Amino acid sequence: MTAEPDYEPSPDTMTAHEPVRRGGSIVLVLLVAGGIVAVAVALMTIGRAQAQPYILALLALLAMVGLFSLFAFAAGIIRFADRAADDPVLGRIADQAYDGLAVTDPRGHVVYSNAAYLALTGAASPLEVRPVERVFIGNPDVSEAVFRLLKAAREGKRQQEEVRVATTDGNHGRWLRLRVRPLGHGKREAKYTVWSVADITRDRERQEDVFQELRHAIEYLDHAPCGFFSVNAAGELIYVNATLANWLDHDLAEIGSGGLKLTDIVSGDGAALLTSIPPVPGEVKTEVFDIDLRMRGGKTLPVRLYHKLAFGADGVPGASRTLVISRARDERSDPQRAAEVRFMRFFDHTPMAIATVDRGGAVVRANARFAKLAQSLSPDGAASKSIFRTVSARDRNLLIAAINHAAEGQGDIPPVEAMLDGAKERWGQFFVTAVAEDERETEAAIVYMLETTERRALENQINQSQKMDMVGQLAGGIAHDFNNVLSAIMMANDFLLNAHKPTDPSFQDIMQIKQNATRAATLVRQLLAFSRRQTLRPQVLDLGDALSDLTMLLRRLIGEKVKLDLVHGRDLWPVKVDVSQFEQVIVNLAVNARDAMPDGGKLTVRTANVTSAETVHLAYKGMPPADYVRIDITDTGTGIAADIVDKIFEPFFSTKEVGKGTGLGLSTVYGIVKQTGGFIYVDSEAGNGTSFHIFLPRHHPDLETQPDTVGAARETPAEAKPKADLTGQGTILLVEDEEGLRSLNARGLRSRGYSVIEASNGIEAMEALEQENGAVDLVVSDVVMPEMDGPTLLKAMRERNPDLKIIFVSGYAEDAFEKSLPENQQFAFLPKPFTLSQLVAAVKETMAPS
Repeated sequence: MTAEPDYEPSPDTMTAHEPVRRGGSIVLVLLVAGGIVAVAVALMTIGRAQAQPYILALLALLAMVGLFSLFAFAAGIIRFADRAADDPVLGRIADQAYDGLAVTDPRGHVVYSNAAYLALTGAASPLEVRPVERVFIGNPDVSEAVFRLLKAAREGKRQQEEVRVATTDGNHGRWLRLRVRPLGHGKREAKYTVWSVADITRDRERQEDVFQELRHAIEYLDHAPCGFFSVNAAGELIYVNATLANWLDHDLAEIGSGGLKLTDIVSGDGAALLTSIPPVPGEVKTEVFDIDLRMRGGKTLPVRLYHKLAFGADGVPGASRTLVISRARDERSDPQRAAEVRFMRFFDHTPMAIATVDRGGAVVRANARFAKLAQSLSPDGAASKSIFRTVSARDRNLLIAAINHAAEGQGDIPPVEAMLDGAKERWGQFFVTAVAEDERETEAAIVYMLETTERRALENQINQSQKMDMVGQLAGGIAHDFNNVLSAIMMANDFLLNAHKPTDPSFQDIMQIKQNATRAATLVRQLLAFSRRQTLRPQVLDLGDALSDLTMLLRRLIGEKVKLDLVHGRDLWPVKVDVSQFEQVIVNLAVNARDAMPDGGKLTVRTANVTSAETVHLAYKGMPPADYVRIDITDTGTGIAADIVDKIFEPFFSTKEVGKGTGLGLSTVYGIVKQTGGFIYVDSEAGNGTSFHIFLPRHHPDLETQPDTVGAARETPAEAKPKADLTGQGTILLVEDEEGLRSLNARGLRSRGYSVIEASNGIEAMEALEQENGAVDLVVSDVVMPEMDGPTLLKAMRERNPDLKIIFVSGYAEDAFEKSLPENQQFAFLPKPFTLSQLVAAVKETMAPS
C-alpha cells in the first residue's frame, strides 16, 4: 500500500455520507405574505360584520399552523438552517484530507467518513464503510491498541496509538497512527466520536534508516583505534567509547549512568587543565593536553587529548568532544616521543605550580597544579590568563618586579612571598627564573609557586604559643613577686586592725586598705590562672548539676534583656575540676556575652558527651582523640572580627573602652581550662554571634589512684572553718627570703604564743635546725629562695627527721614544684597572699596531733 494514495472523492461518495440540506426560497415567502395581504384587503371591502367570521377563521388557521410548527421544531422535524454548515470550503477540507476521518454515533455506527478513510480501511464504496474496531477485528497486533482507543472514546478522552498492520502478501506491512477524540464540548456533540487514521509507514522507514546510520556511526566510534569521551560542565562523563573503556579497564555500562566523573579517570590534577579553560562566549576552542589517565587498578596511561569545547552565548560551556590518543607505545618505539612523555609527566605531576609567562604576565603554558590553583582562586578563569591575578593587589608589585628582572636576563632573583587573591587568606611563595635569550620573544620567565598557607598557619600557631608561654612566665613571675608584697601588706593590715577598734577614726581607712589588697589578690590570681600556676582543688563534678546551681546567678548577671537557655545532655560523664574555677570560667564567658548583646539577645549553654571516635572528625587542632564533656556557650551578639579572633586569649587584650575591662577575663578562662587538662576554642563571625566550645576530659573513677598523702594538710580552713582559739605552743622555723614579710609573719606567730626561729634561706634554716638539735615542731618555708629552694630543703630536713612537719608558702601553685619532690612526702601548702588568721590556722592544724 503506498504512503500517498492518489484518489479523488466522487460526488456520489460525498453525498452518500452527508445529510440532505434543503435551501429556503424568498419568493415563496413573498407570495405567502402577498396572499395574506390580499385576503385582508378583500375582507375589508365586504364590510366589518360580514368579514368578522372570515377573519376569525383566518386567524385560527394561522394559529394552528404556528402551533404545529412549534411542535415540529421541538420534535426535531423542523430545524433552523445553519449557514455555516453549508460552507463548501469547510466541507471539502474534511472530505479531501490526507488522513482518514470518520465520525461515529454513540452506538458506534459511522455517520460520516471521508474518502481517505475509505481508502485506508479498504472500503470499495460508502455502503461498505466500517468503524475502526470492525476493520481490524481478528488482528492480534492491533486489537489491544483498538481496545484502549474504544475505552478512551467511551470516557470522552483523547488517545493515540501507533500500530503495525501486516499485509497478506507477507511484505513488511504498514504503520498506522490511530487517534480518537470527542467531537465537541457540548453535551450533544460529545456523544459523537471522531476517529483519525494516518499512514506513517514512510516516516517509520525514515526513522529506521536514521537509527541504523546512527548505530553504525556509534559502532565505528566505539571500536575506533583511539579513545573518545564527552564530559559536561559538571565534570560528569556522559559518553566514553569502548576503546577508551577497554584501555582504562572500566565497564562501559557504568559510564553512561553517571557512575564516573572526569576526576575518576584523570590522574593527579590533570582534570583541572580541562575544566580551567577561560570561557569566551560564542566561541569553540580546541586545546591539546598531555596528561596521564588513571586505570581502574590505579595504574596510569600517558595520553594526548584533543579537547574541543563550545561555549554558549552566555559563556556556559557545553559538553566536550575529546579525542584520546595513547602514548604508551611511543615509550617503546620512539625515544624522542618517550622523552617528551616523561617530561610531560614530570611537568604535570610535580607538587609545585609551574607556568611560563610573557613580559605582561600572561600565562603561555602551565601545568595541572597551576591550573588547579588558578581555578580555586578565580573561577571565571582570570587567573589562568594572567599570573598577576593570582596575587592580591597589595603584593602584586613584588611579583611584577621579579618577572621584569627575569625578562632582562637577571639571575638569582629572590623568592617572593605574597598573599594570594581570593576570598580566604592564602599565601604563596613564587620562584622566578629567566628563560634562554632566544625564547624571550614569547616567554619572559618561568614561575614556580608553592602554596605556604599551612606553613604560615603553623608558624603563627607556634609563635602564638611561644608568645603565650613567654607572657605566662612573665605574668607568673610578676604574680609571685607581687604576692610577697601583698602578703606583707595584708599581714601589716591585720596588725593594724587588731590594734584599732571599729570606733577609731582610722578604722575605716584600714578596712579600705584591706579591701584594695583583696582586690589586688584577685587580680594576681587571674595572672596565675593565665600562666597556669594557680592552686587548684579539683573534685569529681557533674556539670549538669553545677550549671543548674549557677542558673540564678547567671540570670542576675546577664539581666532581663538576655534570655538564658540551658540545654543539658543526657547521662553526662563526670569530670574532675576545681568548682570555683569552673564557675569563674562560666561567669566570665556569660558576662562577655552580655556585653556583646547591649540590645538583648539569647545566651545558650549546652552540654553533651563527645566520644573519642567523634573527636577525630572535629576540625579543632591540638586536641587528641579522647572522651570529653563538651560545654558550648553561644550568644547572638555582635560577634568578633576575624582580624582579632586569634588575639582574644592574650592577656591585657580588650576591645572594651578604657576603664571597662582589664583584658584578663578570657586569658583567665584559657588558663583555667588548660590547667584542668581541657581545651577551649572559639567560633565567631562579626554580626552573627560567638560560640565558645570547652572540652573537659572525662573522669574515669576506676582509674582513680589512692589519695596522695602529699597534700593531706593542704586545705586552709582559717576562713572556711574558723576556730574559736587560734593560739598555740611550739617552736616554728620560719624560712623566708623577703625580710619584711618574714618579720611580719614571725611577729604574727609570736603574738599567738609560738616560738619563732627566723632564716632567710635554706642554708640558714639547716644551720638553725642543727643549733636547736632538731627541737623544731614545724617548718614554714617559702618555695622559691636563693642558694637552696624549698624542695631541696625538704629533702635535707627529712633525712635528719623523717617526721618533721612542713608548710610551704608560695605565690605559685604547688603543682609547679610538687613534681620535684620525692614520692610519698607529706607537706601542707598555703598559697600567697594570706592573712594572719589564715597563717595561724594552717599552723595550728598542721601541728595538731594526727
